[in-house]
Amino acid sequence: MNTSNLRELWRVCVAVARRMIGVPDYERYVAHLRAHHPDRTVPTYADFFAERQRARYIRGGGRCC
Repeated sequence: MNTSNLRELWRVCVAVARRMIGVPDYERYVAHLRAHHPDRTVPTYADFFAERQRARYIRGGGRCC
């Protein structure tokens, strides 16, 4: 396996792990904003992450699955 393939494998593994723990892909979100909401300001990664954490944990009540 060459370095390029290992980097791509690592990128995919990180993306899958983030989805498993409930952290959406920032790059995909930015692409969506630019394609469908060009008038909106693109948040920094820190702002994006903080908003996703708030959305996940301030729903009220827990969930088991």
